Amino acid sequence: MGWDPTTEGERQLPAQVPGLGRVPAGGDDGAGLPFDPEALGVPVEEAGGPVSGSSKMELLRFATAGSVDDGKSTLIGRLLFDSRGIYEDQLSAIERDSKKLNRDEIDLALVTDGLMAEREQAITIDVAYRSFSTPRRRFIIADVPGHEQYTRNMVTGASTASLAVILIDARQGVLTQSKRHGFIASLLGIPHLVVAINKMDLVGYSEEVFERIRTEYSDFAARLRVSDITYIPISALKGDNVVRPSRKMRWYRGVPLLLHLENVYIGGDTNLIDFRFPVQYVLRPNYDFRGYCGQIASGVVRPGDEVMVLPSGRMTRVKSIVSYDGNLSYAFAPQSVTVCLEDEIDVSRGDMLVHPKNVPHHDREIEAMLVWLGEKPLRLNSPYLIKHTTNWVRGSFNLLHYRVNPDTLRREEAADLRLNDIGRVALRLFRPILWDEYARNRQTGSFVVIDPMTHSTVGAGMIIERAEQKDGGQRDTTEVSPTPKLTREEGLVSREQRARLLGQKAVTVWLTGLSGSGKSTVAKLLEKRLIEEGHPCFVLDGDNVRHGLNSDLGFSRTDRKENIRRVAQVARLFNEAGFIVIAAFISPYRADRSEARAIIGEQQFIEVFVEASLAVCEKRDPKGLYRRARSGAVEEFTGVSAPYEVPENPDVHLNTEVNPAEEGAERLLGFLRERGILEA
Repeated sequence: MGWDPTTEGERQLPAQVPGLGRVPAGGDDGAGLPFDPEALGVPVEEAGGPVSGSSKMELLRFATAGSVDDGKSTLIGRLLFDSRGIYEDQLSAIERDSKKLNRDEIDLALVTDGLMAEREQAITIDVAYRSFSTPRRRFIIADVPGHEQYTRNMVTGASTASLAVILIDARQGVLTQSKRHGFIASLLGIPHLVVAINKMDLVGYSEEVFERIRTEYSDFAARLRVSDITYIPISALKGDNVVRPSRKMRWYRGVPLLLHLENVYIGGDTNLIDFRFPVQYVLRPNYDFRGYCGQIASGVVRPGDEVMVLPSGRMTRVKSIVSYDGNLSYAFAPQSVTVCLEDEIDVSRGDMLVHPKNVPHHDREIEAMLVWLGEKPLRLNSPYLIKHTTNWVRGSFNLLHYRVNPDTLRREEAADLRLNDIGRVALRLFRPILWDEYARNRQTGSFVVIDPMTHSTVGAGMIIERAEQKDGGQRDTTEVSPTPKLTREEGLVSREQRARLLGQKAVTVWLTGLSGSGKSTVAKLLEKRLIEEGHPCFVLDGDNVRHGLNSDLGFSRTDRKENIRRVAQVARLFNEAGFIVIAAFISPYRADRSEARAIIGEQQFIEVFVEASLAVCEKRDPKGLYRRARSGAVEEFTGVSAPYEVPENPDVHLNTEVNPAEEGAERLLGFLRERGILEA
């Protein structure tokens, strides 16, 4: 998310301005960037990162979580101990403290459990941060509490992580907190998840126990928005499969935890597409220099690039990019730099520099998922301070749509949010902010809620979309006839009669995803399999529809909405004829997909999220659309200059990066069988 719990306030690290010495720049110094800058054709030296020592290596931030006494602190201690990340004086102190606490042997959990209450109760209460490095990578670990009472600490500790390690006690199996932490990791947009099944030594290193827990958690995780999940059996106390492979679990064919942490691919986790530079500080040491300091939230910028200053909309170009090591020819997230512009225009703290053909949303009213961290409940329609990027603005929550039960993932009606509750809210701000969806950009899509009376942090939010203002804030899904003179005619053949005749129930399988994600391929393969089994079906493809029915529509927000509305009406007619419809459309906006669901019918609509990263989609680019969009030939192109809103709870989630399209089609076929669609 957009805040860093490892520091207090906003960090201001020095940058070098020729002839002026060191000046504040704010944020990380660019060392340990979470991807390889050389992959972008830029040496580390040129990118502003240090050129000597271990600081050239990638930095992986990860958090450990789990239920009480699952062994989180012991695992971190074991990682540090076996990788020689504990100094001798620290080790001596831990040995002395272990004896004082009457431990039979050295207690590695004391490496992170520093509070007296933690040591007495043998639990983690506060977030503890530790860092270490190996020849491959540098690491920052956040050891977060497992007790439900300290869920807010878990949110804080995991907010900046790229990976989460969830521990499960092999004796206890999957518990409520195991599911809660998986849900929170998914909610926070953590792309990589490791489920470490600990204390295997206490169950005889049983493969059967491991497989049972893995299967149970996999069934739960299938409903989460996490595509990369790895399961590793370990014993943190004995060191099995932590740093070195275990000889006692030869049945496990994967790698130890540390080797996985060293090699997990995090290059695609950073948004390098949407350039966002929130201005933190205006630097004017003398009349010869004016620069704008801050941390690049996402994207890439070069001297000579045309940029737009928001919210004013003024255009200019980047004159130079200054860092601690001098001028740069290239800068990218999460570097902290000073940007100098060619024109002397009004730019203040809280403004944002962006590329003019790729701008964020600018709204006062937004929908968000909110994790409540305050002791006092959320007060609807009461003023709060909202900290968003480098901006402070007042706002109020005027509607609580629902609260999420993290154990079942079900939505529940609620009058308020209390400590550790998570819910969807509508937020009304006193002035607009510049934002992206959290699923697209964790930095500009997150905010912190502060009580204006006590100045304590009481909430953390993740932006979903614009707020739709209707009566009571609820979406009206009632279909209305265009004019009072028209009435819907009913035929003499019922839907049930058609189902018996065709041997199937009529549904619409709606595939949504980025261009190049594989929607059309999966749709055609599914159509082929259904026809082979004798089930009447038809594919509605985006390009085909725009050649005829929707040839009069463009790609503006309004035209996209109308495109999806017409397609939904056609799908409904096909369904009424008894056909299974397979609709393959980018359909980037949740509101449009919700309208399609309302038109087709809740029971007949099956939403399928076909996922592939933007980098993979661009690499595929079968029609050359991404290349044209990058050159400016195609405007409002999803993923480049227009947003894509990821489905919140799709019925089926396919990842074509991991699994081939053929497997996705077979999975959908199995889903239809399980639902009884193919047995009328």
